Amino acid sequence: MGQVLDRSGKELYNFQEVTQQLRLMFQSADDKVRSLKKQNQILSQLAAKTIPAGIHCLSLRLTIDYNLLPPEKRRFPQTERLEDSSLYHYAVFSDNVLAASVVVNSTVVNAKEPEKHVFHVVTDKLNFGAITAINVENVDEFRWLNSSYSPVLRQLESASMKEYYFKAGQPARLSAGDSALKYRNPKYLSMLNHLRFYLPQVYPKLRKILFLDDDVVVQRDLTGLWEVDLNGNVNGAVETCGESFHRFDKYLNFSNPLISKNFDPDACGWAYGMNIFDLEEWRKKDITGIYHKWQNLNEDRALWKLGTLPPGLITFYKLTQPLDKSWHVLGLGYNGTLDHAVIAKAAVVHFNGNMKPWLEIAMAKYRHYWTKYFKQDHPYLSSCSLS
Repeated sequence: MGQVLDRSGKELYNFQEVTQQLRLMFQSADDKVRSLKKQNQILSQLAAKTIPAGIHCLSLRLTIDYNLLPPEKRRFPQTERLEDSSLYHYAVFSDNVLAASVVVNSTVVNAKEPEKHVFHVVTDKLNFGAITAINVENVDEFRWLNSSYSPVLRQLESASMKEYYFKAGQPARLSAGDSALKYRNPKYLSMLNHLRFYLPQVYPKLRKILFLDDDVVVQRDLTGLWEVDLNGNVNGAVETCGESFHRFDKYLNFSNPLISKNFDPDACGWAYGMNIFDLEEWRKKDITGIYHKWQNLNEDRALWKLGTLPPGLITFYKLTQPLDKSWHVLGLGYNGTLDHAVIAKAAVVHFNGNMKPWLEIAMAKYRHYWTKYFKQDHPYLSSCSLS
């Protein structure tokens, strides 16, 4: 029997060949999985970059109605409130009329004294007419914000930045799933995204302001944030680091001596999206000047890639006061494991990530936190198929 088995093994099965075939099959399957992951990444990024047709429709409808108003009705009433430091002031920079309206509405609905809250919204010229219920400014009309003053504006207009974004001669890199694909989101090219570093210039008469991203929802009264002692710091924010997650070394290039000599790689990162800023301390410490210095040093993107969080971490280094985590819960745009009890207790929930609540790819389990703050049966929303 042993001889028969030995003979059959040698003549019928070449175990070395079978092993080689199995290895090739495994490698082929692994390559397919990698390819599908890259395709999924590309499709997710493309989906995240788009604004649904319904929101474009809504903006167009509102713009038409705004332009049909008589001039006297286009003026913002009670303009003296815009510089009244005894009131609660918010800054929202957005080109998404529906998202901005949810931020404002959710804040007002949950405020104890809504009449004391003032919203300063900055948008672009395409959406200026659409967002009229609150004080709206057009970023293109800030004459002081030019490339000779702002390093980031000069860099955004440069040929090297356009080549980095559009890669006209290298389409294969993007189709293959470039690891830096997320940095080619159009928001990084928008000055609205970088305007947060110029808050004292935009609002010279204000002492404090609460900055809100347009992908947040407010769930409780926020006036307590104006009473938080920042201990001489400029920025109040929720920290995002765990044991090794979201620390400075995740965002900055510590192989560069300029970074390694000036910053601690284990320093804790914090979240943009809900930040209370002391504008008086900002002016005293010349925070915008610090930002300009580092933005100039990063002309070739050797210190960090793109975005606003890395320069924010640098600019407000050792000038950020940690806030209680219940003020700001993040991850509703990418993390499907968040505890609903934690979300329910949060003052602000943030749909950071690709899965924005206004997109088809949004996570259904979180979307209701956002949709509850606009009337889905409103004629404008219905006619634009926003439901």
